[in-house]
Amino acid sequence: MKLYIKYMVSQRCKIVVSEALKRMNIDHALVDLGTIEIPQEINTEQINQLATILSQSGLELMEDKKNILVEKIKNTVIDIIHHSEELPKTNYSTYISEKLQYDYTYLANIFSEVKGMTLQQYIILHKIERVKELLLYNELNLSEIAFKMHYSSVAHLSNQFKKITGLSPSYYKQLKEKRKGSLENL
Repeated sequence: MKLYIKYMVSQRCKIVVSEALKRMNIDHALVDLGTIEIPQEINTEQINQLATILSQSGLELMEDKKNILVEKIKNTVIDIIHHSEELPKTNYSTYISEKLQYDYTYLANIFSEVKGMTLQQYIILHKIERVKELLLYNELNLSEIAFKMHYSSVAHLSNQFKKITGLSPSYYKQLKEKRKGSLENL
């Protein structure tokens, strides 16, 4: 039996779900971002109990097929941008399409219908969040970040960053340094 969970986007979420299943004495084969695989069928009462436990942690069991597909898309994007050391060698549309085994146009249309934003906008938002993290870690320079995040140039990254955040990447990094300096002076 496979169950789908909304808002399950981190390792912490996986741990919360695993612990909930253990408390309910439900064996599980796999707990992954957005999904649980359970070797046996569970009854409606157990599903409702699990839904209640998960909702206390901000997670939600899903049944609607469109929402399940959108959650799979979101988890795929989050996984490749935030949790993979290397981004795919192909473009995002090809990667997502191959990973989920659906035509990209179909996936993009469903995503837009359910989320009210394009899949491309969602990818860009997550790329910018990842760029922010990389800027704050201070391990890579802007050229290296642009390369790592598959931007065609530093200028392209900078323009997209400013469009989303209202700040240039260098100014964003300076703000971090100013905050750090202010905290040290307290």
